[in-house]
Amino acid sequence: MGGSSPRPSPPPTIVYSPAPPPPAPPTSVPTQSLTTQTALNEVSGKQTRLNMELGAQLDRTNADFFAGQDIRRSQAASAEQRLTQRQAGDIETGLTRTRGQEERAGIAATGAEYRAGLATAGQEERRTIGTTGTETRATERVRGAEQRLGIAATGTEQRRGIAATGTEQRLGIAATGTEQRRGIAASGVEQRLGIAATGTEQRRGIAASGVEQRAGIRETGSETRLSEAERGRQQRLGIAATGVEQRAGIRETGSETRLSEAERGRQQRLGIAATGTEQRAGIRETGGQQRLTQGQLLSGQERQIGLRGQEERRTVAATGTEQRAGIRETGSEQRFTALQQEMFRRYKENRDFEQAQSQYRS
Repeated sequence: MGGSSPRPSPPPTIVYSPAPPPPAPPTSVPTQSLTTQTALNEVSGKQTRLNMELGAQLDRTNADFFAGQDIRRSQAASAEQRLTQRQAGDIETGLTRTRGQEERAGIAATGAEYRAGLATAGQEERRTIGTTGTETRATERVRGAEQRLGIAATGTEQRRGIAATGTEQRLGIAATGTEQRRGIAASGVEQRLGIAATGTEQRRGIAASGVEQRAGIRETGSETRLSEAERGRQQRLGIAATGVEQRAGIRETGSETRLSEAERGRQQRLGIAATGTEQRAGIRETGGQQRLTQGQLLSGQERQIGLRGQEERRTVAATGTEQRAGIRETGSEQRFTALQQEMFRRYKENRDFEQAQSQYRS
């Protein structure tokens, strides 16, 4: 227990071998394919840069051109709009002046016609009332006399009609009874004779129908058997002929199908080649036509803007002329209509007043 513990042994020493030296860098050996690829890459890069520069230049040129076109179009549209607004202002001023003159003339004419209409309506209303009263009284006298004469004549005729109707009704009832009794007796005799004849004929018809039906059944059976035998023979011949024709048709169909497929393939190849040629020609022609169309469209728009301004000014001028003429015509018609309405209103007022007076007096 009192002794010391043994000392631990030192760790072993590990010796590593030195690392090998790094490999030497590869040595480039120029070849013909590498030189050619490098030259092609340089040419392709230069061509790409040239295409980009040319595209940018074309974009700037197009932007400048279309900006100028937009400015000219805006200037032309603004000038046309100012001319149109000035023309419209002049037309509106003329319309307002003409409208005021026509309204004043209409008011003056309406007043004059109103006063003249009142005087004329009063005179005519008084004459009409007097004539209406005279004619009404005469009509009532005549109507009363005619009604009394009609009532007397109606009573006399009614009494005569009632007497004649009674006599005729009694004679008709007696004759109807006699004829009904005779008809019933004759109907009974005829019905009994008809029943006997009907029974005899029915029995004869039933016997004849039985004989004919049995003969028809025998004939039908004989003909049906002959028809079935002939039908079977014809069916067998038809089946044999159908088989021969079907086999010949199948052989012919196969031959024609093979020839058709070969011809279809040849025509498809020719069609694809022709379609490619036509498409390329069409693309070239479409590009040329689109460029021509764009140029013509721009020039046509400028001409249309100028023509539109001229046509709008002419339209505004013609509209003003027609509106002034319409206002004059409208004023004339309104004055005439107002005069007629005023005359009718005065007539109704006077008539209502006279009717109220007459009712009050009565």
